[in-house]
Amino acid sequence: MVFEGSSAAISHTGKVRSNNQDSGYSGANLFVVADGMGGHAGGDVASSIAIHRIQGLDHAYESTDDAQAELQAAATTAASDLVRASKDRPELAGLGTTLSAIIMVDDYAVIGHIGDSRIYLFRDDELTQISADHTFVQRLVDSGRITPEEARYHPRRSVLMRVLSDMDIDPELDMFVMPTHPGDRWLICSDGLSGVVDELHIAKAMRLGLAPGRTSDILLKQALDGGAPDNVTIVMVDVGGAHPLSSGTPTVVGSAANPQGVIVPAARSSLTGWLHPVRQAANEPTHFEPAADYLEELIEEDKRRSRRRRIGWIAALVAALALLVGAGFVAYNWTQTRYFVGADDDSVVIFRGVQQSIGPISLSTEIQDTQILLADLPPYQRSAVERTINARSLSDAEAIVNRLRVSADDVTGETPTPTPTPSEEPTP
Repeated sequence: MVFEGSSAAISHTGKVRSNNQDSGYSGANLFVVADGMGGHAGGDVASSIAIHRIQGLDHAYESTDDAQAELQAAATTAASDLVRASKDRPELAGLGTTLSAIIMVDDYAVIGHIGDSRIYLFRDDELTQISADHTFVQRLVDSGRITPEEARYHPRRSVLMRVLSDMDIDPELDMFVMPTHPGDRWLICSDGLSGVVDELHIAKAMRLGLAPGRTSDILLKQALDGGAPDNVTIVMVDVGGAHPLSSGTPTVVGSAANPQGVIVPAARSSLTGWLHPVRQAANEPTHFEPAADYLEELIEEDKRRSRRRRIGWIAALVAALALLVGAGFVAYNWTQTRYFVGADDDSVVIFRGVQQSIGPISLSTEIQDTQILLADLPPYQRSAVERTINARSLSDAEAIVNRLRVSADDVTGETPTPTPTPSEEPTP
């Protein structure tokens, strides 16, 4: 059965890259995105090889099993093509590409996926990511080591663990079948879109109900408005629906649309540097590493980085605590030069320090109980003592106490007994 629906494909170099390493294909039954990598010379070749190999699958199928078998076989052959290209052209060593493909078979979508390009399904006004990212950070997310939000900014977010490459002649694609029905909209895109435009805005564009070509244009503009640091490729497929059917003429976009894409001059620069993230070129942030040993190596490196961060935080904390202790010592010494007159139970008392506490630690010490009862003071002075009266020095505090003593004697009616002054003996 021939697939009934409409589709569109579009690809753009973006605002940073000097060439387009993405490729896309939209046909009668087959829809594919490939995001190449491997430096300036290899990425466009890798995605072109994959698309030219896979596009031979664009025909009707008797069953979904047949489609899955042909898709896996074509991916394996494409990987062999990459190995052969790398041997024929040593400067291409390390080339690779993602591959995300949908084959429509009756009322089913046969899906094959490897890498970090994405397949989304927009159904019943909701957008769902169907494919899984084969990246280092996604493994960390799946294992609960980091959150999805942390993955967006992780320094290893561009490290791919599974791709079609010249290092693996037996690639392992995620293969599965999903039912699809009229009204479904499928989106296949490179990370040049999904890494810049979040799912909220992708879904918002989908909800406009425009044709695949117009919707793809809107999403591309959003990626460009967001800086488009990478190539952007979009293939969109509507199942049935209100929009006119596609002509059925295959559309090839990106590097695969260039007939020179697979023929690479020998003078192109070497690609071996992209395998080493420390030495890779600035315009080639995405790269592939074999999963077997590299995952453990990166996890160990992250542990070392985490330990270094912990040591740094501990050192900073110790320094901050030392500074805090020093400042606290200076502040405490200053408090011990201050005095105030206050109340302790029923008596007037002179204190050294300030009327403050740090947790259970009081910053004042009683140094003299004056034996003046609060009850013997006039009300306004009693209230002042209860609120505390600050003094500039110990002698100032004693002077305040003497004035309070006089007031207390006035209230109680007692007259202080003057100290007698001895007189001189008359001279006989």
